[in-house]
Amino acid sequence: MTDLGTGDGSGVEEVVLLDDAGTPVGTADKALVHTTDTPLHLAFSCHLFDDAGLVLVTRRALSKRTWPGVWTNAFCGHPAPGEPMTDAIRRRGGFELGVEIDDPVLVLPDFRYRAVDASGVVENEICPVHTARAVGTLRPEPSEVAEHRWVPPEDLTAAVAAAPWAFSPWLVDQLADARLAALLS
Repeated sequence: MTDLGTGDGSGVEEVVLLDDAGTPVGTADKALVHTTDTPLHLAFSCHLFDDAGLVLVTRRALSKRTWPGVWTNAFCGHPAPGEPMTDAIRRRGGFELGVEIDDPVLVLPDFRYRAVDASGVVENEICPVHTARAVGTLRPEPSEVAEHRWVPPEDLTAAVAAAPWAFSPWLVDQLADARLAALLS
C-alpha cells in the first residue's frame, strides 16, 4: 500500500517548504528533504480518540528512518501542496491506520518543533496539532506502525511525564502545551 499524497499524479510525495514566518516558499521531494539540515516545512499531527474516550498511541515501525520503534501519537503526516489540511489528515490516517478519520479539530494551530534523531536526521516542522475520532477497526500499515494501544488519556499523560525519553519528541512537546493537556485530563 502506498500513500503518495501528491495530488498531481507524479508519484513523488512533496512537502510544502516554509519561511520562518510560516509562509509557503516552495515545495520539495519528501524523500530528499529529511536530512541533517532539514528545511522548515509544513506537517500535521493527530491524536485519535475512540467512542469510549480512549486515546490511541502508536509505536513507530522499526523500519522508519527517524525515531524507529518509538511510541508516539496516533499519526503524523504532510499535506500535499494545495491539499486542505483536513483532507491530508483523513488521507494519512486512512493509510497508516486503515480507518476513517472523523471530526478533525485543530487544537494547537501554532505548534512548531525541531528535533534531531539519534541518526542525525532533523525534523523541522510547523505542525498544527489536531484531534479526531477513529471510525472502524484499526488495520495498521506495518511499514508505519509496529504496535498500537488505546489508553485512558490520563495514562498517556502520566507515562510521558514519567519517561519522556520513551516517546517521540513532538508528543512530549505537544503534551507540555496546556491546551492539549486539558483535553487529555
